[in-house]
Amino acid sequence: MQTPSNDDAARAKKAAFEAGKLTKRLRHHVGDAINDFKMIEAGDRIMVCLSGGKDSYALLDILLGLQKSAPIDFSIVAVNLDQKQPGFPADVLPTYLDALGVEYRIVEEDTYSIVKRVVPEGKTTCGLCSRLRRGILYRVADELGATKIALGHHRDDILETLFLNMFYAGKLKAMPPKLVSDDGRHMVIRPLAYCRESDLERYAGLRAFPIIPCNLCGSQPNLQRQVVKQMIQDWERRFPGRAETMFRALQNVVPSHLADTSLYSFADLQLGEVPAGGGDIAFDRESFDAPATISILDSRPRETACDE
Repeated sequence: MQTPSNDDAARAKKAAFEAGKLTKRLRHHVGDAINDFKMIEAGDRIMVCLSGGKDSYALLDILLGLQKSAPIDFSIVAVNLDQKQPGFPADVLPTYLDALGVEYRIVEEDTYSIVKRVVPEGKTTCGLCSRLRRGILYRVADELGATKIALGHHRDDILETLFLNMFYAGKLKAMPPKLVSDDGRHMVIRPLAYCRESDLERYAGLRAFPIIPCNLCGSQPNLQRQVVKQMIQDWERRFPGRAETMFRALQNVVPSHLADTSLYSFADLQLGEVPAGGGDIAFDRESFDAPATISILDSRPRETACDE
């Protein structure tokens, strides 16, 4: 019988150490998001929407872990919407959830046929699919008595949505970590808001989640979201830390230094007032030097890059 070498033992020890760090980091990020946005309160019944993708698996897994150590009591029910996609492995999620011993419901609704009938071939199905899915999940939340609906969107999803709105809708709007539905009846939370997609990918491999691919939207090439995702990933490769800095910008909004008159009354500005947002000091070059991860925005001289 072959015994493991010292190198093998060292590699195994290092892998276990890195896995522990990753798990702690994700739990820390989720805990921070929950606390910062008051996502979960005592007595809440959290409906975790489980698609079979890496993100929703991680969301359920981390929330179940936090539930055991949280200072408050809350319950969890997992919900999967079986949209009757051809080849969907209907046994995977029930088998997984039964093994966990978590309460769950599988909802069967043939939204796939509706989307394929309504959306012309080659066009993006994401919009209609999302609307149909959202309506069904809201109905199920009522049936289950859920007080919060937890979705698996992460930091990168939020940034991608920001740029999609900027580039294609002319809006400075992203995907909020917490929101109330249009009818005011449902609270939606995104506990993974601080989590990086790359971390979630590693975590999914570590936990060996039984991933189910999406054949409706994920397999469609050349989507605008994929283009934006690649753009952000390219920036992150060239300038490590840029994605984190961009996300911090969403948490440090200065309405007086934008141009939305509904957020800031530019017309009522008067001489002698205390300047909002630092006034013109905000444009000093030194203010752009603080984050060590940014260095220079591009290869141009600093005077040109900062004065734009």
